[in-house]
Amino acid sequence: MNSVWPLVITLGYIAIAMIIGLTARAGHRMESLEQWGVAGRSMGPVTLYMLIAAGSVSAYTFMGAPGWAYSKGVAVFYVAVYLAYLALVAWYFGPKVWQFGEQFGHVTQASAIADRYQSPALGALASIVMAVGSIAYAVLQTVGSAYILFVMSGGAIPVWLGVIIVLSCIAVYLYISGQRAIGRTNAFQGALMLVVAWAVGLWAVHSATGGLDMSAVFTRIQQDHAEFLTLPGARGDMSFSFWTTSIIVSMFSFMPPVWTQWMCASSARTIRRSATWLPTYYVVILPVVVVGFIGIYSLPDLERADTVVLEYAMANLPVVLVGLLGAGTLAASMSSSEPFIHSVALSATKDVLQPLFKLSDAFTAKLARWLLLPVMALIIAPLAIAEPGSLVMILLVGLGFASQVLPAFIGMFFWPRASKLGVMAGILSGFAVTVAFTTVWSHPLGIHAGFWGLMLNLPVFVAVSLATPAVEASVVERFFRISAPRGFKRA
Repeated sequence: MNSVWPLVITLGYIAIAMIIGLTARAGHRMESLEQWGVAGRSMGPVTLYMLIAAGSVSAYTFMGAPGWAYSKGVAVFYVAVYLAYLALVAWYFGPKVWQFGEQFGHVTQASAIADRYQSPALGALASIVMAVGSIAYAVLQTVGSAYILFVMSGGAIPVWLGVIIVLSCIAVYLYISGQRAIGRTNAFQGALMLVVAWAVGLWAVHSATGGLDMSAVFTRIQQDHAEFLTLPGARGDMSFSFWTTSIIVSMFSFMPPVWTQWMCASSARTIRRSATWLPTYYVVILPVVVVGFIGIYSLPDLERADTVVLEYAMANLPVVLVGLLGAGTLAASMSSSEPFIHSVALSATKDVLQPLFKLSDAFTAKLARWLLLPVMALIIAPLAIAEPGSLVMILLVGLGFASQVLPAFIGMFFWPRASKLGVMAGILSGFAVTVAFTTVWSHPLGIHAGFWGLMLNLPVFVAVSLATPAVEASVVERFFRISAPRGFKRA
């Protein structure tokens, strides 16, 4: 495709996102973490709905998920289970987290952990462990963004330059408008993604089958490539055990940006309303996954599975729709990278640097904004330029590390007896196992490394908690009067 219009449309989207992000602060001063970090706890249900929805539907929607459909088949539908669970988690836990933040002044996930266990060191540990998962997720999104610019420009914008362009734009409006920029841009990006996904999906189905019946695609797959409709898939590399444990690990990963987003709500009721609507947005993934299945028989020799939607669109769709696909894919990746980058800078400053160096609240707020730059330039950009593997696999690795903080949440919502040392021992042991089974011995016996980590993590957490002093009763009481008021009264 030699037309310049796809690149023009894609770059036009970046310009619009920049304008929205820069104007999002709307006169608010970003001199406190309350404003820059959680938007003054002021977001209404519609903005919060789009913030959470667009933030959880990322580059894997237009690239990673269709790529897995193309290369592995039905294994891709682990995403459907994961997204459905996210909505349930937001509905149940979101209002409780909002009350923690509103009553106790938390602005990050790790600050809630430090407060619950009366341990700044544990909060710092949780922040660092979660940062590994968050950075992996941000790298995933940045790779997707840069690759879109590479394809839309016909190779004129190399991946390394695409990484710099995308991260520079995000850095500017995140520094100026913080969480408000994420909320406003995600609302725009979420609407764009929903429209583009269905437009591209339906057009692709029509071009491949002559109609709009998606079942015709699967009928042909069943006839000619039935191995894609069962596990372990056509390549035999997606076992039942890895698929199942990937879902479990994903379900137990309470990612920091989601926690922060809940605290941005104007009320607990706002979160529950937004969470109730979330499944209506997650249908965005269906049409593009179908395009991945179409690619199995229409593009059998792709070198990179993650590009199946882009390749099919450029070969079969109108130029304008290809440009909108570029903009929609870029929107998907930017809408998810923004909150993770913001979260890493916010938590590293609030939960690691402030207690370590006894910084004032005012200086911490300034430092959080400046910390965006080294996080992007020295960590995310080099990793993204290296293009480390499959987009979905990067996501699963990140979730494996994030899931190791699970003991902290068990003690916050379900088990009053959890102790500081128990949580710390569980996290450290699980993290060590996850590192070993990710880097040295990759996913032994076809079981996700993060699941192996939890198998050691949770017993260590329980045993050490029972053998060490519990947190002061008054602290436990103020948390459990919010997280489990009925159970706490019975106890």
